[in-house]
Amino acid sequence: MIPEVTDALLLARVQFAFTIAFHIIFPAFTIGLASYLAVLEALWLRTRREVFLDLFKYWLKIFAITFGMGVVSGVVMAYQFGTNWSVFSDKTGPVLGPLMAYEVLTAFFLEAGFLGVMLFGMNRVGKGLHFFATLMVAIGTFVSAFWILSVNSWMQTPTGYAINADGQFVPADWIEVIFNPSFPYRLVHMVLAAYLTTALVVGAVGALHLLRDNRDEASGIMFSMAMWMATLVAPLQVLAGDLHGLNTLEHQPAKVMAMEGHFRSYPDGAPLYLLGIPDEAAGVLRYPLAIPGGSSLILKHDPSAPLAGLDSIPREDWPPVAIVFWSFRIMVGMGILMLLLGAVSLVARLRGRLYRAPLLHRFALLMGPAGFVAVLAGWVTTEVGRQPFTVYGLLRTAESVSPLGTPAVAASLVAFVIVYFIVFSAGTFYILRLMRRPPQPHEPGPKEGAPTRAAGITPAAAIASGRTLEPGEGRP
Repeated sequence: MIPEVTDALLLARVQFAFTIAFHIIFPAFTIGLASYLAVLEALWLRTRREVFLDLFKYWLKIFAITFGMGVVSGVVMAYQFGTNWSVFSDKTGPVLGPLMAYEVLTAFFLEAGFLGVMLFGMNRVGKGLHFFATLMVAIGTFVSAFWILSVNSWMQTPTGYAINADGQFVPADWIEVIFNPSFPYRLVHMVLAAYLTTALVVGAVGALHLLRDNRDEASGIMFSMAMWMATLVAPLQVLAGDLHGLNTLEHQPAKVMAMEGHFRSYPDGAPLYLLGIPDEAAGVLRYPLAIPGGSSLILKHDPSAPLAGLDSIPREDWPPVAIVFWSFRIMVGMGILMLLLGAVSLVARLRGRLYRAPLLHRFALLMGPAGFVAVLAGWVTTEVGRQPFTVYGLLRTAESVSPLGTPAVAASLVAFVIVYFIVFSAGTFYILRLMRRPPQPHEPGPKEGAPTRAAGITPAAAIASGRTLEPGEGRP
């Protein structure tokens, strides 16, 4: 029998987790895709090969839809700070409020100011100005990630603050607030994750169309570019993840203990648990599959180095161990598969079989969603591992929630679930429909294409083909 959920705090946490899980996948894609579009346009301007322009227009339509869904989901998510987490907003507002405003004043204005030119200005402005607009949008997505990750990192490793008489966090040193100890590692890790996520999607689309026709030039180019990204960036991501893990061990040791499944301390070297079933009530990891000394080797570079476990901190400060333990392994598992894909594609490339390797193409096709899975798993590891705090070590989650009744939170959660699944399922379906069609010669971009006076053409058909209706079209 399923117990009745009556805890408003739990429902507020579930609602925030649900909305941010939807939101985070869109920036993870648009950050990388904006940079990919800038590279494609640069290659077109340099080489004048129409295939690069066709690829640019092909992915530009997908970027426009994804960007729009990301903005909508982000705006909705932000409202929860005032509705469900008003105490948190009150206490951290003097620090986090300006950082969020800087994101709007820099990144959002930059993106909004040049997005229209990027989407609809190809035939209305000069080529140089259009490329500049594309470049500004790409830079804007990076600047947005900079500020948002600074906010999140401060909540993880707060520095540069003071606490006033009202119990609010106030800035004492903005440089320390922005460039807090975990921020550089988190920024690099997230941006590389965004590039890998985009590369895997682009590679999957290219692989799909190469399976149908391995002589298609556009599909071959985007598959090749994506595999180069996987080959080069996946190892860098492993290095960045390792450095981020060492930083987390220094500043958030309880999170690492949960990630590693270390319920007890190991004075003579901690094992690396590959698998196991965490039992928080008993404080043990059941049925473990371990490499002796492995965890100490990774975290301390010495297999005999001592490592503290969860038994060294109060139980009320433990994060939910099982969730963190498994989400971390999902993220690492996806990373290993990315490394494997990059290595296999490099071997195929050196053998001259990159475009004629159906097994590789099927592997790349299956790996299309892997970046999103890894990003979500990494987010769960980071955020759930921070519990039971919203501001690590200083402000507990239970002390951050608004004084709302359970029915109010439950009603808004149900509404979010229904609306999100309807709206974003439709958007995702349309994106997949666009991806199912290969890039065409003279690919139409948004709001362009040769008009045809075919009787009975519908607005939906016009949009799907990437063109607009002429006056009088779409009528019986």
